[in-house]
Amino acid sequence: QVQLVESGGGLVQTGGSLRLSCSASGIVSETFATYDMKWYRQRATGNGRELVALIDSSGRSNYLGAVKGRFTISRDNANNRVYLQMNSLNPEDSSVYYCSAERNGGRHWGQGTQVTVSS
Repeated sequence: QVQLVESGGGLVQTGGSLRLSCSASGIVSETFATYDMKWYRQRATGNGRELVALIDSSGRSNYLGAVKGRFTISRDNANNRVYLQMNSLNPEDSSVYYCSAERNGGRHWGQGTQVTVSS
């Protein structure tokens, strides 16, 4: 069973940066490498989770338009980790950020990490 733990959230001022990390356990690195890894976010207003960035098993990435050019997703398959580097943060980025591991129609979630951007 895949278990995901996010870290790196916190409070930052507008224009600041944070790096989120997601660590996967319960699987070997060769298996982790076969998962598509994604970062979602959900605002306190709670309109469902929004896909922010993904990196597939081939290393290809894609981004929500609102974060393109500011956020970068990367993965370290040897250490079962995926990262989200977030730059030029603004208050609209304030959310709980969730990591997910997806493969063959299945999905595993982490517990989320809070990001708050003050104006």
